[in-house]
Amino acid sequence: MTTAATPAANPLLAPWAGPYGGVPPFDRACVADFEPALEAGMADQLARIDAIAANPEPATFANTSAALEQAGRMLDRVRAVYDVFGNGLNDEAMQEVERRMAPRLAAFADKIIQNEKLFARVAAVSESRERSGLTPEQQRLAWLQYTDLVRAGAKLDAAAKRRLAAINEELAGLFTTFAQNVLKDEETQAVFLATAADLAGCPEAVREAAAAAAKERGREGWAITNTRSSVEPFLTYADRRDLRERVWRMFVDRGAGGPTDNHATIARILALRAERARLLGFPTHAHWRLEDSMAKTPGRAAELMAAVWQPAVARVREEVADMQAIADVEHAGIRIEPWDYRYYAERVRKAKYDLDEAEITPYLQLDKLREGMFFTAEKLFGLRFVPVDPQAVPVYHPDVRVWEAQDAAGRHVGLFFFDPFARKGKRSGAWMSGYRSQERFAGAVAPIVSNNCNFTKPAPGEPALVSWDDATTLFHEFGHALHGLLSNVEYPSLSGTNVARDYVEFPSQVLEHWLSTPEILDRFALHHETGKPMPRELVAKIERARRFNEGFRTVEFLASALIDMRLHLAADGVADPAAFERDTLAAVGLPREIVMRHRTPQFLHVFADDGYSAGYYSYLWADAITADAWEAFQEAGGPWDEAVARRLRDHVFSVGNTIPPEESYRGFRGRDPATDALMRKRGFAPATAAGR
Repeated sequence: MTTAATPAANPLLAPWAGPYGGVPPFDRACVADFEPALEAGMADQLARIDAIAANPEPATFANTSAALEQAGRMLDRVRAVYDVFGNGLNDEAMQEVERRMAPRLAAFADKIIQNEKLFARVAAVSESRERSGLTPEQQRLAWLQYTDLVRAGAKLDAAAKRRLAAINEELAGLFTTFAQNVLKDEETQAVFLATAADLAGCPEAVREAAAAAAKERGREGWAITNTRSSVEPFLTYADRRDLRERVWRMFVDRGAGGPTDNHATIARILALRAERARLLGFPTHAHWRLEDSMAKTPGRAAELMAAVWQPAVARVREEVADMQAIADVEHAGIRIEPWDYRYYAERVRKAKYDLDEAEITPYLQLDKLREGMFFTAEKLFGLRFVPVDPQAVPVYHPDVRVWEAQDAAGRHVGLFFFDPFARKGKRSGAWMSGYRSQERFAGAVAPIVSNNCNFTKPAPGEPALVSWDDATTLFHEFGHALHGLLSNVEYPSLSGTNVARDYVEFPSQVLEHWLSTPEILDRFALHHETGKPMPRELVAKIERARRFNEGFRTVEFLASALIDMRLHLAADGVADPAAFERDTLAAVGLPREIVMRHRTPQFLHVFADDGYSAGYYSYLWADAITADAWEAFQEAGGPWDEAVARRLRDHVFSVGNTIPPEESYRGFRGRDPATDALMRKRGFAPATAAGR
């Protein structure tokens, strides 16, 4: 057992020092610090919890609910840095720490949940909250603390609690195994190309990125690495069909074979989740997870997915027919396969709209787009982003840059860290992290947030060019960051993005819409060589093609969401996840030309933790809200309407979880969201089911 460290010996344990109310000690942290720091943080929090539980005074908001908000400060600081290393600097030493600590952290959480004296006090505060003179936010916090403990098993008998703790501890280890297997496949697998002819059809930016990737791996030639940012451009442009298939198979088979095969891990996770749900009094894991969501039940989430599925599949049939027609005219002698979809979709886009993705990418410089998203934040919400002196705030990698967010009067609002590029040891995908939550409880505490992406790093001296989808991802993640930065609440547990899973994607998805506005494209979509803005005719082509390939995008996503939900509606788990995936997708009629966006053995959203399990549908649910919200701007005269933007800030971005999400949205829109806006946005026939 590692002995607890002291603040003097371990930089992770002391309160953060430095400017801006203190900053994470990335310059002093090392992997060897984490295990003792986590142990010390857990011991400190448990001691504080025990003191709350043993307080002889009657339970009050101050000595129970508020005290709980203070209890985990040290551990919160440690975990903020620990999570950054786990997600962005995950070498073998860090992975070993994760394997050891994941079960311990789960056991620690259960000690708090199963503290009967603590639960009795939390229950007493919650029961009396409406007659105790508490503010609405205090009442909300007291109710959530009680509800979360009940949902986690605080009311179970002693035997059930012991079994629940064992399940959670085993799950924590399985989640770590799953994520590390996927990371290993992504880091160790690549398709190496020997001749320039192997990249025929690829734009120069793709060639340069592939050359840089090969050089980084000590190889001559070019490399297509096993990450989305490398694979998808190759699948879009490469003329060599055999190489497209090799790259595609490498990518979709992550975690699906050999020493990193995740199927047995998935089966065990599903069995344990099903057992846990039964212990907690729910028929399935999906019912347990959705109880505190906007959807409330799997049935309501399934309604929305069903309403969109058939129109989307019908659109895919049209898209495939258009692609097959081009292949036939060219006497390609092929039937469209999944590794052909992006390639021939680009050919159709060119034929139908005279628009080629290769025309767009030279205008999408990462640095300029970042300026564009900062411009959006200032124009909508009055936030300015000022570069921070690199010497003033430590970062954990040279690629990371930091900005200070200021309000219109120049007052400090928070810090924004930006980590844009793929690298060894960094998990795939894109995400927002909160290093420190905004609050007023312990004084005025400013938030610290980050955006993390996996764009392909350019050669030295060259600009980073991204695709339109990547640019959309950039704005999406910045929406999450703004949700954290604009928070204006009392208690950190209610701050920023700490909202229902199927509501948290709404602020991020709505911000995507500003990318395509003329104000952004005219000022920030500048050609990397000429510096000239994107021509009006090209902007017009993009707008005309806005719904192009919508069938593919929707079906690719929904296939993953449907599998996620159905896996977690299996009352006893699923013994053979591979067969379940295959048979379920055949039963729902997934077009053979498409695979899930995240196949089961690499589905990090669902199997790297409980986060999006039975909740991947949330992106669609939130997009229904997003589509309705965007129409509010259109009805008011345009995307920059000040009154609508003010309502969006005041009722959505700033309130965190101080009010229910339904109330939050009604405050912004004046009514509940209208689902038919989603169908209009995607260009599908109106839904036959309400879906809400």
